[in-house]
Amino acid sequence: MSTKVLVAYATKMGATAGIAEAIGTELRAHGHQVDVLDVTSVPTVAPYDVVVLGSAIYIRRWRREAVQFLRRNRDELSERQVWLFHSGPVGPDKHQAQELPPVVRRLARQIGATPPMTFAGRLEPATAKGFLAGRLATGNLAGDFRDWDKIRTWSADVSAAISATQPSTPDWS
Repeated sequence: MSTKVLVAYATKMGATAGIAEAIGTELRAHGHQVDVLDVTSVPTVAPYDVVVLGSAIYIRRWRREAVQFLRRNRDELSERQVWLFHSGPVGPDKHQAQELPPVVRRLARQIGATPPMTFAGRLEPATAKGFLAGRLATGNLAGDFRDWDKIRTWSADVSAAISATQPSTPDWS
């Protein structure tokens, strides 16, 4: 029995979208039906058994649209398995886990989501948006620090947890 999974994300410069795509690819490889969508294009989570939600994190804040997604879908999310991730640390701090912002932590508890996974991000001059990001993208914070092996491993763990909670199909042979 295949599980219908939504991998939703909120991104500013595209790095979180790339992580979401990698998660979706890994989940598909494990037999799940997966849609990878920007949170702003998800009208409802009703068709999905499982939701994986990710946001870029800047200055200890999730993207506004990801927080709005959690609020808008709070009741339906509380009836599903929900995994969270965020991306953002770059440069020398790329391995530093980021805490959930208080409002996201409260919403995550209300819906029973798993604790978030922190993935390193990407900050490059070509995709940096805004004056500050542009300046930071020229120093030691510049580069693509995403750890694809860590992302695939976490995604495989999520898949195993999903599969462990799904009812098995009787073998009629």
